[in-house]
Amino acid sequence: MYVVTVKFLIKESQIKRFMPLMLQQAKDSLALEPSCTHFDVAISDTNPNLVFLYEIYDCKADFDFHLSTDHFVSFSEKVAELVDEKHVEVFNLR
Repeated sequence: MYVVTVKFLIKESQIKRFMPLMLQQAKDSLALEPSCTHFDVAISDTNPNLVFLYEIYDCKADFDFHLSTDHFVSFSEKVAELVDEKHVEVFNLR
């Protein structure tokens, strides 16, 4: 299994615009990508502009496919102006 974590630091006052787009992205990934088996979206208790994603795919190739989907490309374009920082890490689940 291929685990992807993402931390987004959202620009001040943009979280209300960002979250509906983020939640739709999670929903679309789970519904449209059979190899996306887990997609959690969490907001920090201490920083309401910090969003954490935990995603699981069958393998790296499936995550690479995710990055090329229409729904991901559209999401990425829409949120680009709302995000101050984005940090992605990947792991292999043992």
